[in-house]
Amino acid sequence: MGEVAQSADWDVHMVTREVDRLLDKVKDPRHRAILANYRRHVLLELAGRWPEILQPDMTVSHPVYRISIGGQMAVYDGADEVAGFYRALAEAGLAVSTPVEEKIAVADWGLAFETRSCQVVPSHALVAHGFQVDNPDAVYRFSLVSAGIWAYDQNAKLLSEHIYTDTGSLQIEQADPADIVTPERAAQLVTPLLEDSS
Repeated sequence: MGEVAQSADWDVHMVTREVDRLLDKVKDPRHRAILANYRRHVLLELAGRWPEILQPDMTVSHPVYRISIGGQMAVYDGADEVAGFYRALAEAGLAVSTPVEEKIAVADWGLAFETRSCQVVPSHALVAHGFQVDNPDAVYRFSLVSAGIWAYDQNAKLLSEHIYTDTGSLQIEQADPADIVTPERAAQLVTPLLEDSS
């Protein structure tokens, strides 16, 4: 995976660039349904509308998320625990990120991806998640490579997320506060794309 983009501009179209590329060429109806679900899921998360992800048209009633960071595995078993996961991300200011580089593959069982994502966050949000920073009053550009395996049921509803992070790929550097994309701004930017996915 490549270096972190240094531009201060947050290009909303990068969020769905790879999944849109696949939707342009994939013909299999089930694969297209899985990709469409994934696309809407990602946009809802960025728009701060994560409760809609857990609605029965998108996700099964008892999803299971397994998130591995730094050798520690967190398991969120059931809709209430998954909701708590999303709520904690939003409250910590860690919900707004964009892929810098991404690869996605889709199959009958679901999809897999590898992505380097980047976000600009206040130092306290990093410290709260166990990361060390030099300046507690600064904001930082935070980038990490992760891989995911998402399984879907027979109706192309999300069954589970397994996320594995490559902590050796971690890059943290001080950034300009003007580079921060607030949740409110992210919601403004992604809403037109979200309307396209309805």
